[in-house]
Order: sequence, then structure tokens, then C-alpha cells
Amino acid sequence: MIWVETIVNGLLLGGLYALVGLGLGFAFGVMRIVNVAQGDFIVAAAFLGVFLLPWTPVHPLLVIVPVAIAAFGIGMLLQWLLINRVLGQDQIPQILLTFGLAIVLRNGMVELFGANTRSIDVGELRFMGFDFLGLKLGVLPVLILAIALFLFAALHLWLRRSNMGRLIRATADDHRIVQLSGVNFRSIYAVAMGLAMALSAVAGILLAMRGSFTPYSGADRLLIAFEVVVIGGLGSFWGMFLGGMVLGVTQLVALKLDPASGLMYGHIVFILILIMSPNGLAGAFRR
Repeated sequence: MIWVETIVNGLLLGGLYALVGLGLGFAFGVMRIVNVAQGDFIVAAAFLGVFLLPWTPVHPLLVIVPVAIAAFGIGMLLQWLLINRVLGQDQIPQILLTFGLAIVLRNGMVELFGANTRSIDVGELRFMGFDFLGLKLGVLPVLILAIALFLFAALHLWLRRSNMGRLIRATADDHRIVQLSGVNFRSIYAVAMGLAMALSAVAGILLAMRGSFTPYSGADRLLIAFEVVVIGGLGSFWGMFLGGMVLGVTQLVALKLDPASGLMYGHIVFILILIMSPNGLAGAFRR
């Protein structure tokens, strides 16, 4: 039973990992941009959550709302003012720009908040648990999985059924055709980046509720996001969710077998999947 419990907890962790990768995968799917500052934006959202927490009414979970709104606005501004200027066939300028943003963010967070470890205190919710079919599960991990599923499903439906969602999908297919129809594709890109940042902000807050972070945690967050996107398959929406599940289960099972270096096995699985199926699990299933 202990192995079943470990796998189930891995799936719960995988839901959070999937959400970490969603912002990166969504931005790449729409704009073909590799945002290497994604991890630092996730950490910055967590710091903003810590700052706003004393003014959050009712429950700490609600700090997600103002942080996500702020991240949406910041994402749109960054896209309009900076990232739109380097979009094109060559991805090197995009990588250099976002790498520069990551350095600025990281040093700014150290200057403002210091290098000490932080977390978002959710009170008793962090320690609450329940028994389900003989399994001991935490309330917070289950709640985070529910939030991740809701956001994946809501984004999926919004992209398919709303006018803006259809414009984003059309722009992802060919922005030149959208431009010929009279729509400024750069405005669509700005909305898409705002959404990507908002999703990343939610992931950052939830990560800070489950664990701790410092201004230097961005690289770890970015690595998780890249592994989730690549394992699931670039451009595959629900593949990212599957990628998060695979990574979460692998890490917890490996930690059970080898507590000293269990996290390493998640990276090994990532490399093996990349070698055997460069298009990720979604590409393997399509074959």
C-alpha cells in the first residue's frame, strides 16, 4: 500500500509540475519564444504573494488573485515593450533578452527581499490530511491538483470557444494571415504572454505554499518547466499535463528508493524520453 500511496502523491505533485510548465509551453506554442526568465518570474510571483499576504482577506489562497492579475499586466507590458521587438526567425535574440530579464529579476529580488528562505504560510491547511481508501493524502496537494485541472480545462475551453481564444490559435498557426484580416498580431501576442505570466504566477504561489524558495530558486523552476514541456511534447496541451505527472511520480518513487539522490532520476527519465521520443510522449502516442 505504501507504494500506491507514493504513486498517488507523485500524481498530486505532478499536477503542480504541470502547472509550472503550462505558462512556458503556452508561450512557446503561440509565439515560438523560449522564455528562459520563466523560472525567475515564478519566483518573483511568490515574493509578491509573500508581500501581499498580510493584506489578503479571508484566506491566504486568495492571494493568487491579485498576483495573477498583476502578472497578466506585467506580461502584456513586457511583450509590447520588449519581446515583440526581437520576435522573428532567429531565437537567439529572444533567449538573450529573456536571460537578461532573468538576471535583472534575480538581483532585484535579492536587493528587495534578501537571500533568506521564504514560504507562503497557509496555516493549518499545509498539515491537514485525510484517509482515502487506506491512503493518507494531504488536503493542500489535492487542492492544488484540482486548481491545476481547472486551469488546464478552462484554458482549453477558452481557446476553443471564445473569440480571443480562436484568434490566439489562428495567430499561433500563422500570424501573417491574422494580420491580413486586419488584426494586429502583436496585440494577440501581448494577451498570450499576459496569460502565460498569469499561469506562471499561480504556479509560483502554489509552489511557495507547498515548499520554500529563495531568489535563486528560478533555475530549479525553469528546469521543471522545460522537462514538463519536453516530456509531454512541444505544442501538446494535455501532453504537458501528462509530462508533469510522469515527472512527479518519478521523483517521489525514486526518492523512496534512493533518498540521497532520488531527484536525479527525474532528470534521467527526461533524457531517456528525449532520446527515445524527441517529440515527447504525445508524439509517441500519435505514432
